[in-house]
Amino acid sequence: MVDLVTAGRVLGLGRTKTYQLARAGEFPCRIIRVGKSYLVPTAELLALLGLDPAARPQPHDRPHTGPNDGSNDGPGDESQDR
Repeated sequence: MVDLVTAGRVLGLGRTKTYQLARAGEFPCRIIRVGKSYLVPTAELLALLGLDPAARPQPHDRPHTGPNDGSNDGPGDESQDR
């Protein structure tokens, strides 16, 4: 579940418009009211965006970037002339 404002931002909506749609029953996916809070099921939000909620990237599928990314242009590169 994600909060209503987060779901609205993902859809390109501002806070005020998001709450207006929710109160009017016109938010583009199901909303669950918990006390005073509005929650949106993550799977339904992903489906609305055309994303498969079951297709989560695995750690080996993500590109690795950072200090140990395998490039040879950092201070630890032994081939540099000193």
